[in-house]
Amino acid sequence: MKILITGASSGLGAEFARQYANDENELILLARREDKLYSLRHELFEKVKSIEIIVTDLREFIPLQTKIAHLEDLDVIILNAGVSLGHSGEMASIEEFKRLYDVNVLANHAILEVLLPKLQKRKRGTIVFISSLASLFSMPSSKVYSSSKRALNAYAEGLRYKYKKDNIKVLNILPGFIRSELTDKNEFSMPFFLETEVGVRRMIQAIKKEKEFYAFPKRFYYTIRFLNLLPSFIRHQIVEKFSFK
Repeated sequence: MKILITGASSGLGAEFARQYANDENELILLARREDKLYSLRHELFEKVKSIEIIVTDLREFIPLQTKIAHLEDLDVIILNAGVSLGHSGEMASIEEFKRLYDVNVLANHAILEVLLPKLQKRKRGTIVFISSLASLFSMPSSKVYSSSKRALNAYAEGLRYKYKKDNIKVLNILPGFIRSELTDKNEFSMPFFLETEVGVRRMIQAIKKEKEFYAFPKRFYYTIRFLNLLPSFIRHQIVEKFSFK
């Protein structure tokens, strides 16, 4: 398979690359941090059929589109890149808000504006959005991040309906807390916490099975679903008591 992975320089993206590294796969690793990408390429070079790195800032949409314009015959596009502001009760600045939405939402559209027509022409391909369980219940300490991932859910759903006739699979994966640079910022006890290798392995299995919607860990997912069924005044009390500080 020929696989594009965004946010590949560390965390979940780098682990996706490691777990997909075999002599049948061609990897294209995209991220901003050049040194980490080169280090990862050096680590995986002898394990894969081929490996290409693309160094670019996802917030610079035109250079981003230019640097991916040559990509052809992709089988899987894993839109993993994401940023967080951490957990804080403070109001985010407009600059922070825009930076987060640029990476978590708009960059994905910039990528797909270039690559989707190529998948459509081939009549096949898989697009994987890495969202978050945070998209299903917005805590006051992570409202910007949660809203960006909720927007991503809606975007993925719309694409799925539109491109189904073209045999393009659109998968939306909603993980809970997995060890990464994003979760390393958290100073609270994270429920149902998973190590990076375990979390990514479960996501790759979901991709292999072409699960259109995969939220995990299941106990965490069903807890959130239960909370959403409660009357709003009860949810408010729960959030007041357990909100991540």
